[in-house]
Amino acid sequence: MDEAEFDRFAEEYYAIHASSIAISGEEPAYFAEYKIRDLAREYLAKEPLRNGRISILDFGAGVGTSVPFVRKYLPLSQITCLDISRKSLAIGQARWGEQARFLHFDGETIPLRDASVDVALAACVFHHIADREHIRLLREFHRVLTPGGMAFIFEHNPYNPLTRHAVNTCAFDDNAELIPARSMRAKLKAAAFSGIQIRYNVFFPRVLRALRPLEKWMIWLPLGAQYYAVAAKG
Repeated sequence: MDEAEFDRFAEEYYAIHASSIAISGEEPAYFAEYKIRDLAREYLAKEPLRNGRISILDFGAGVGTSVPFVRKYLPLSQITCLDISRKSLAIGQARWGEQARFLHFDGETIPLRDASVDVALAACVFHHIADREHIRLLREFHRVLTPGGMAFIFEHNPYNPLTRHAVNTCAFDDNAELIPARSMRAKLKAAAFSGIQIRYNVFFPRVLRALRPLEKWMIWLPLGAQYYAVAAKG
């Protein structure tokens, strides 16, 4: 991860992302929202009595795209946005004010106490990070999670051709290395997580949005544009 690289794209992130996903017919907000919606559904199914009173770490949060959707689906939560790009964090802080806490990540250690967050989220971040760093960083997730806390790792599915097109045409994905779901599962296991599940999603572009209600029954099918791995700290 290189701070200067992500600082360079901070102000143009939305426009660059929108251009790369134009083939889907959706705006970046669609992809940001579905992740938080899925996260909230999974977590509240496991911990319904918490009623969303949880602390969330958004690792690689950039300009804080997740913040309004966390407020929508988990309005009682506390969110910490962590990123290596100080410029992105400044934009996020100016945009979202007191709705979230924005912290700088030094590339090594998550600046949070042990067992201090209930949910750790990485939304299409790990493909920007060198493979050799993945397990170490996932161990950092494990460290900061409370017992029973959950990690959500969203990633692009390298076997989906439209995903490949989007990544190949996105300026800030120049150095991306897409991660197969089976590999992410193995990394989470090596980082001491348990109960690891893979869910595939984003099967239909906007022109076929009438079919999207079917997607909840397709999470096992490895053809979605993206997937997420959900795992627990035992």
